[in-house]
Amino acid sequence: MENKMTKFRWTICVLLFAATTVNYLDRQVLSLTFPEFIQPEFHWTDAHYGMITGFFSIFYAVACLFAGKFVDWMGTKKGYLWAIFAWSLAACLHAACGLATCWFVDGIDSVAALRAVKAGSAAAAAVASVSVWLFLACRGFLALGEAGNFPAAIKVTAEFFPKKDRAFATSVFNSGASVGALVAPLTIPYLAKCFGWELAFIIIGGVGFIWMFFWQWLYTKPQQSKFVNEAELKYISQDDEAEKVGEAGVPPANDEKPISFFKCFTYRQTWSFIVGKFFTDGVWWFYLFWAPAYFKEQGHAPSTPVGQALIFTLYLIVTVVSIYGCKLPTVLVNRGYKGGNPYMCRMRAMLIFAFFPLAALVTQPLAGISVWFPAILIGLAAAGHQAWSANIFSTVGDMFPKSTIASITGIGAMAGGLGSFLVNVYAGKLFTYAEGMGKAFSFAGFEGKPAAYLIVFCVCGVAYLVAWCLMKTLVPRYSPIKA
Repeated sequence: MENKMTKFRWTICVLLFAATTVNYLDRQVLSLTFPEFIQPEFHWTDAHYGMITGFFSIFYAVACLFAGKFVDWMGTKKGYLWAIFAWSLAACLHAACGLATCWFVDGIDSVAALRAVKAGSAAAAAVASVSVWLFLACRGFLALGEAGNFPAAIKVTAEFFPKKDRAFATSVFNSGASVGALVAPLTIPYLAKCFGWELAFIIIGGVGFIWMFFWQWLYTKPQQSKFVNEAELKYISQDDEAEKVGEAGVPPANDEKPISFFKCFTYRQTWSFIVGKFFTDGVWWFYLFWAPAYFKEQGHAPSTPVGQALIFTLYLIVTVVSIYGCKLPTVLVNRGYKGGNPYMCRMRAMLIFAFFPLAALVTQPLAGISVWFPAILIGLAAAGHQAWSANIFSTVGDMFPKSTIASITGIGAMAGGLGSFLVNVYAGKLFTYAEGMGKAFSFAGFEGKPAAYLIVFCVCGVAYLVAWCLMKTLVPRYSPIKA
């Protein structure tokens, strides 16, 4: 029994899952309070909301460019602590935007007076303008902290799991994104309805401070952890053992030294990751930010039982399908596909997952039959994204030395944030324009805003196949980087 392998790596994976869940809960508070509480209070249009979500994405993109390097420099433990502290504090600060708007708008001396402003008036325009800027500041601070989550989590996964298990481990912690989105509609609208939208931001934001205690207590590198025994450490280090050359104890070649930040951009492998994230991350964030508003358009607001059930169903599908789907690369490795090469098996799995988002193409046509069709179809499309996402993150560990993983992940996340900025800003503009044009705006037999949604769904549906083809062109076969 003394030689039985411990499984502390999965405890660490649970911590990563919890952090990612909190991360996405904090993002979701705005989207779930926007249609019923924030939009009428601050007199926002879809274009205002699209600008806020879009600029969150661009803030996130810029922060990601440096977050990975920050985590590599600061170290996983301290880097992760600073990241979650920053985003939790930022989440709580959103609650002050209403009061701050009162300070900056003449003639508004209380939150009650803010809520009494007549729609369409000059005061309403001033409230909308000021509040948008305040929310943009909070979203920028939130993005700064949240940018550290995935670079740190991917680095931890590479530290605690061998290559063949990384996609599944990544899918487990990455499912926190869908679980966070799953829990959000059951909690956030209730909190906002009972206690006000401000308290919803504070309560959800405060959960991150609790996570910090457990991370400080439990995390150390596996070689230094009192919870990891020799058998587990040997299992974790199996790739290093396989790559050793020369005398025993010589470290693997691709762990000798980090790659400089700017040199990272000279590799086709980096650009393959950039392309994969740029074309696909915006799709996920579109679903995350706009699904509640879309269901409200169908007559089912997030705080209603049907609205909550629709969003819950959507993310339940995402959670279950993505977790089990991410076992596919491990199955292919164990069956010896392409010689059991993890990267080649991962790319084959990603091609399969790239077909799932095509379900979005028929979302709007079937919405006229039942609103449950969009919930199911968007769920399948988003599940494809999450399975894709877990594997594309793992390709970084396949190709790059551990000392550079967080930096490459941050660069890719930057590209994903830029793609999301474009999707969300232009989706918001398109929805506002189509709504104003009414029947004069049409596409594929649909008019007005439904036509606009169909256009965006079509773009989202084909994005993954385009991304996969470009990635395969850039890196046609397994080609790891040696530092």
